[in-house]
Amino acid sequence: MPTQILMPALSPTMEEGKLAKWLVKEGDEIHSGDVLAEIETDKATMEFEAVDEGRMGKLLVAEGTEGVKVNQPIAILLGEDEDAAAVEKAPEKRSGKESEPAISAPKHAAGDISAAMSSIRNAVAAEVPEHRTSQAADGERVFATPLARRLAQSSGIDLSALHGSGPRGRIVKADIEAAQTTKPASPKKDAAKAEAARSATPAAATVSAPAAPGALPDARLYFQSGDYEEIPHDSMRRTIARRLTIAKAAVPHFYLTVDCRIDELLSLRARLNAASPKDKGAFKLSVNDFVVKASALALIRVPAVNASWTETAMLRHHHADIGIAVALDFGLITPIVFRAEEKGLVAISNEVKSLAERARTKKLKPNEYEGGGFSISNLGMFGIKNFTGVINPPHAAILAVGVGEERVIVRQGKMEVAQMMTVTMSCDHRVIDGATGAKFLQVFKQFVEDPAAMLL
Repeated sequence: MPTQILMPALSPTMEEGKLAKWLVKEGDEIHSGDVLAEIETDKATMEFEAVDEGRMGKLLVAEGTEGVKVNQPIAILLGEDEDAAAVEKAPEKRSGKESEPAISAPKHAAGDISAAMSSIRNAVAAEVPEHRTSQAADGERVFATPLARRLAQSSGIDLSALHGSGPRGRIVKADIEAAQTTKPASPKKDAAKAEAARSATPAAATVSAPAAPGALPDARLYFQSGDYEEIPHDSMRRTIARRLTIAKAAVPHFYLTVDCRIDELLSLRARLNAASPKDKGAFKLSVNDFVVKASALALIRVPAVNASWTETAMLRHHHADIGIAVALDFGLITPIVFRAEEKGLVAISNEVKSLAERARTKKLKPNEYEGGGFSISNLGMFGIKNFTGVINPPHAAILAVGVGEERVIVRQGKMEVAQMMTVTMSCDHRVIDGATGAKFLQVFKQFVEDPAAMLL
C-alpha cells in the first residue's frame, strides 16, 4: 500500500513551513536516510530525510509552497511491486483544519481572568512538538515510521507497547519483526488499548493556536484599501507574534533597572583589542561580549535566577546558557551561547559572531537556538538609552541593554563625567522574586564596573 510522506515538525515551535525545494523527483528510488527536500521553518532551512524505502510515486506539494501544515501529506511513496496506479489508492489527503482545532475565547474573558489564563496555558502546552510527547495527538503516528505502522496494523501489534530502536525512540521495521517473533498478535486487545489511549490524550495536545481573549478588530477596518500596502506575514513573523503574545499574557513580568559605570570596561576593551593579533587569531571584543560574560558569572553566583518554570517543579540549570537576540530583516531569533560561564571573552565574541551570521542566512540548527534560561537584548548600537524586553519561555528573564554614553554623575559630593550604561531586567515573577532579581543585578553591576573581577 502506498505511504504518505507527511510534513515534518523540525522545530519545537513549528506548526507550518515552506517546502523550499524538492531534491527528488517522481520515479526516483528512495532509500532510508536520503534527503528528500529542503524545508524552511520559522527560524531555519533544514534538510528532510526519508525514513522508509521505495519509489517516489507523486509529489503532492510543489516546491516554493508556503504555509504547509505539519503532518499534511506532501508526497506519496510507493512500495515494492507497486506502480503509479497505486497512487490513486493512497489515503485521502487530510485538510489542515482537521489537525488544527482552535481554542475558543472564554465567553466572559474580560471578567474571568482564570478562564483566560487556562486557555493560554493550554495553548502553551500545544507548543510541544509531537515527537516530544509521550502520546501522540492521534494516538499512533509520532513514534513509528509509516512502514512500521503498516506492518503493525497487518499483524495486530500494539505500537504503544513497543520501545523503538530508531532515532529518538522511533519504532522501525526491525522492532515490528522482533515483536512478531516474541508475542502473538491480539487484535481485539490492541484495538481496545489504542482506543483507551486516544480517550486519555489531553485535549491540549491537539490544540495548535489560541484565540486571544478580547482580540482586537482587524486593522484594515480603519483604513481605505488604497492607503496602504499589504505585506503578508512569513512563518517567522507569525511565530514571533503568537509566542510573545502568549508569553506576555501568561508570564507575570516585573522590571528592575540599574545604571552601570563602564569606564573601566571600555578601557580594558581598548587595551585587549589593541593587543589582538593582526592575522590568525585576530579578535575584536564588543561591550556586549563583556555583558554576556558578566551575566553568565552572575547567573552562577545567583542560581535562583538561572532557572525555568514548569507547573510541577522549578528547573535549576547547572550552566549559564544565554540567548543573544539577533535582529534579522525578516524577524528575530535568539541563538544560545552554551556554558558561557566557562568561556573566555574571545571565545564568546567569536561564537556570537558565528551564530549571528548563520542566523541571518537561516543556517542555524535547532539545537543552537532551543533552550537556555536567560537572554540578552542589546539595542545600544541604535542609541537606545533604556527599554524593556519580553521574556521568551523557557527563559525566566531577559536583560535589555542600552547605549553607553557620557553622563554627569555625583561621586563623593562632586560632579564628574562618566560613561554610563542602563540595563533593565524583565523577570518572570513565578521564578524570580524582587530581592532575588536585585541581588543578580548587584552582582552583574560589580562585574561590569570591575571587569578584571571576571578573571578571578
